[in-house]
Amino acid sequence: MNDRHFDELASRFAEKIYGGAKGAIRLAVLQADLVEALPDRPLRILDVGAGLGHMSLWLAERGHQVTLAEPAQPMLDGARARFAEASRPATFIQAPWQDLLGQLTEPYDLVLCHAVLEWLAEPETILPVLHQLTRPGGWLSLAFYNRDALVYRNLLKGHFRKLRSNQLAGEKQSLTPQKPLDPRTLKAQLDSLWLVESESGVRVFHDYMPREFQTKAELLDLLEMELAYRRHPSFAGLGRYLHWICRPR
Repeated sequence: MNDRHFDELASRFAEKIYGGAKGAIRLAVLQADLVEALPDRPLRILDVGAGLGHMSLWLAERGHQVTLAEPAQPMLDGARARFAEASRPATFIQAPWQDLLGQLTEPYDLVLCHAVLEWLAEPETILPVLHQLTRPGGWLSLAFYNRDALVYRNLLKGHFRKLRSNQLAGEKQSLTPQKPLDPRTLKAQLDSLWLVESESGVRVFHDYMPREFQTKAELLDLLEMELAYRRHPSFAGLGRYLHWICRPR
């Protein structure tokens, strides 16, 4: 299995990932965590697998110096257009993560790696590269598709045959990730390189709500409650994605 890029799915990606309440909740949780963790000064930031640049633009608007690395040209073009419309400068690199160490000479204060690991054939192999790209004393913002949440959702739907066969990966041409990550396995893989300082769940209840309740709920209420419960000890681990702020050891 190869790493998955999104050359042919940029517009569908924009609609499915960032359209509606799901995308708004995702951005709200990531941004709240970063505001809490980062110092109030300009930082050099690298966004690995930057996609359409939503998070990078938000950081640029807060005064940070941002570099976007994205292997899919249509995605990077979308990010360029987003930055141009906002009149914000940035550096754009079309490259997979495997090529970044050869192109980037200085480590960054903050490295973002959001919704990347679950599309990689061997997710653990990116971790040492992210460590080299992050300066000592810097931060890694790591968001990944949570296997526990996928198991729980399948339990709720009664998909027991699917669980017994352990076939939880998405179809090749779908936007369901091909490598959902077990958070305990990932934490063990991180341990020699990173200290996980904070953990949040992204969409800890929204995706489990009956659709009729989803459609009735006000977005501001959803955002307020997702932010309030994102670190609750009973609910954080149910997040469709998990967001970890890490410091290099």
